[in-house]
Amino acid sequence: MSTYVSPPLPHKPPRKSLQPGEIPCQYCTAKCCRYFALPIDTPTRRKDFEFLRWYLMHGEASVFVEDETWYLMVHAVCRNLQDDNRCAIYETRPQICRDYSTKNCEYEDDTAYEMYFETPEQVDEYADAVLASRGGGAVVRSAKPPLLPVIG
Repeated sequence: MSTYVSPPLPHKPPRKSLQPGEIPCQYCTAKCCRYFALPIDTPTRRKDFEFLRWYLMHGEASVFVEDETWYLMVHAVCRNLQDDNRCAIYETRPQICRDYSTKNCEYEDDTAYEMYFETPEQVDEYADAVLASRGGGAVVRSAKPPLLPVIG
């Protein structure tokens, strides 16, 4: 049984070198069609952080913060994404896809989030630090050790 391998994409030029009217999608791996993100409430209590941990225990998910808004990101490929990274239902795609603009899309792959969590352990560590600094819980980590003496 043979496996279909999608044809290689043309060299990906920097966005600024694209010609007027040229669409960046023809050079892209369709990152925008490989996940969706939903805003979630900013966690403020241990219970809130427990929900975040639970989300991440399900795999194929992450949590990030952008412009002070928290998001649950679900890493799932759109079922209408074809092997050539084009949309199979482009003419009848959902309104959210129609509203999406390539003006600020992830074409350059240089997205950096204020915070990004991939594991429940990362959320736990962050929660420990944040809640302890607010007086919302005991610190579970040991205190910073004293500096070693300088040997001269």
